[in-house]
Amino acid sequence: MRVIFVNPQGNFDSKDSRLSSHPDFGGQIVYVKEVAIAMERMGIDVDIVTRRIKDPQWPEFSSKFDGYPGTNVRIVRIDFGPPEFLPKERLWPYLGEFAKQMADFYKKEGLDFITTHYGDGGISGAMLSKYLEIPFSFTAHSLGAQKMDKLGVNEKNFSHFDEIYNFSARILAEGTSMKYSAFNVVSTRMEQFEQYGHKLYKDYIKVNDRKFKVIPPGVNGKIFNANPMDDRKIEEKVKKISGTRPLIIISSRLDPKKNHISVVKAYAASAILKERYDLLIVTNGYEDPYNNKYDNEVLKEIVDFVIKHNLKSRVHFINIENQRDLASLYRVAFRSRSFFVSMALYEPFGLAIIEAMACGLPVVATKNGGPTEIIKEGEGLLADPQNVDDIRFQMERLTDEKLYMNISENGIKRVNASYTWESTARGYLENIQNAKFMNLEIPSCFYTGKDFPRLFEKQ
Repeated sequence: MRVIFVNPQGNFDSKDSRLSSHPDFGGQIVYVKEVAIAMERMGIDVDIVTRRIKDPQWPEFSSKFDGYPGTNVRIVRIDFGPPEFLPKERLWPYLGEFAKQMADFYKKEGLDFITTHYGDGGISGAMLSKYLEIPFSFTAHSLGAQKMDKLGVNEKNFSHFDEIYNFSARILAEGTSMKYSAFNVVSTRMEQFEQYGHKLYKDYIKVNDRKFKVIPPGVNGKIFNANPMDDRKIEEKVKKISGTRPLIIISSRLDPKKNHISVVKAYAASAILKERYDLLIVTNGYEDPYNNKYDNEVLKEIVDFVIKHNLKSRVHFINIENQRDLASLYRVAFRSRSFFVSMALYEPFGLAIIEAMACGLPVVATKNGGPTEIIKEGEGLLADPQNVDDIRFQMERLTDEKLYMNISENGIKRVNASYTWESTARGYLENIQNAKFMNLEIPSCFYTGKDFPRLFEKQ
């Protein structure tokens, strides 16, 4: 059996280049890579299909084929659109070409099932499904309607935001994908009912549709674990930055919706936290934001706040560029009784949370979204991401040594029992075996990539 993972945005390569250093290179790359590898180890032929980039500034993605060491997972890069790197918002006009090129390739290769990821991958895979009459699944990861709500999009300002984010194309792509998929993958029931229940999808699917399959993501246990390992490189790096003080760690993409600033403000408001802990913010590709100016609004806001409140000696940054070093950081931090905080305004699941938990770090997580299904019975603490006092209070609770150790132990058990990539892959395969092709009615605009229907009338 051959299964493909369609993901035109971001990219994949043997060295995980650019991971988390760009908005298009986030958690979806880890997710797709790990599920693909786990599925391949179960005897399935697996391809990850993405876009080929011929750009001197992005040399890692120029070959037509690639793979991951020690596996038979194949990375297939398809030529479509201009040769240079394009951010995901500019890929929409070329997805019809992407689907046709994939169809030509897999007519020769043979194919049994298509898994699709994000709205652009969903519509690309849906078109491929129509060409080859092969079923597909849709994993949204996040949906455009929620982003519109957070940006405050309405009829009056829609045209402005649509020019930037292509919401007309994205909502139509997501709706078409969820309507005609053989099944839709969600990480939690909350994701199913809160995200897919949005009014913009009501003509495409009902939230109680039996096509929804809850398949949580997992953790790579060979990397993220609490076992004694040689973490000296990261241990020395941490000592140079913050000495041996316990740490409050934030590690997520430097995006406003991840809400770093509320954690910084909660820390600044707490005498006990400032007395006992330093705050450490993980970056990827950014070295010493205090002495280097970066075009990143999240970093700028944090640095300005820290300097204004004389916290420069207590708030630090560390550049971590791969998963192994990140896992080392978590283990080193646990030894000094540090903890992890994730306060996204909304978190569909929370992969970073279970990675930290797997290494023994207690977690204070956002109560908005998937973490409420991860943290149920003493595996962590939840806080309102828009309430600085609540964030401060929950963090202060972890100064209690007994509570700290109980949460650490419960978190490790929870991850090992429920969140592995092998279980994620099995969830996909069980549903793939029962999948059936559905006759698709794809809007013709997706074949040309032009003249997408507008969600609102222009004002």
